[in-house]
Amino acid sequence: MGHTRRQGISSSKCPYLKFFQLLVLACLSHFCSGVIHVTKEVKEVATLSCGHNVSVEELAQTRIYCQKEKKMVLTMISGDMNIWPEYKNRTIFDITNNLSIVILALRPSDEGTYECVVLKYEKDAFKREHLAEVMLSVKADFPTPSITDFEIPPSNIRRIICSTSGGFPEPHLSWLENGGELNAIDTTVSQDPETELYTVSSKLDFNMTTNHSFVCLIKYGHLRVNQTFNWNTPKQEHFPDNLLPSWAITLISVNGIFVICCLTYCFAPRCRERRRNETLRRESVRPVL
Repeated sequence: MGHTRRQGISSSKCPYLKFFQLLVLACLSHFCSGVIHVTKEVKEVATLSCGHNVSVEELAQTRIYCQKEKKMVLTMISGDMNIWPEYKNRTIFDITNNLSIVILALRPSDEGTYECVVLKYEKDAFKREHLAEVMLSVKADFPTPSITDFEIPPSNIRRIICSTSGGFPEPHLSWLENGGELNAIDTTVSQDPETELYTVSSKLDFNMTTNHSFVCLIKYGHLRVNQTFNWNTPKQEHFPDNLLPSWAITLISVNGIFVICCLTYCFAPRCRERRRNETLRRESVRPVL
């Protein structure tokens, strides 16, 4: 009995306990729903849903505001839509799909938190009927850089070029060898004004007479990408040790020339005599006219 009485007294002292519990549950439900996260690659299409339906008949009594971090994206007031210049020609508002914002050809600057507010006209005033937030992440990773090399004649210097494009944010390129950073002769970074994506390129010269292992490292934001270039000096040809020395080759060449001269001297008279006899023979057989 005593235990039952204490429960009754507790309930009588807290008449708003049930209401408070319902309020806490409602708050928890709201906060647990949280912000919707959407991750897309640059140049892809992102669909950001408001998660709310409005019939065609209700549009005349409804106002819809979509903004990104306090900057307007689009509005629909009494069925008339207005899209802000930054999103024009690449943004669609899909009323039939939970009031979804469809952004085409994503740019890195599209990343951020989008807020959708739906106001409905009730009792001579517009009151908030729905609020939703969607966090959009836009990935723009640099592909693995490529390294090309070519010789700079007539010196023993060779040049390598490391380059990559299509990433964001602005990259920082460095050349490394054995953990130490090298000085590049030329590094350029450019940004496409339309896509907002970056291109980076850098040149490095090195001596071909020694072996090398270079790393082209590109950092952008908290990410990085790299490529390695290895250079091995060409192997020198080794001739066998049993070849004749140079003095012997010279002696043989001199002897060969001497023999040729002797043979020419000995056979020259015979050749002249043979040619003379041949001439006389032809003259003797020539017919008399």
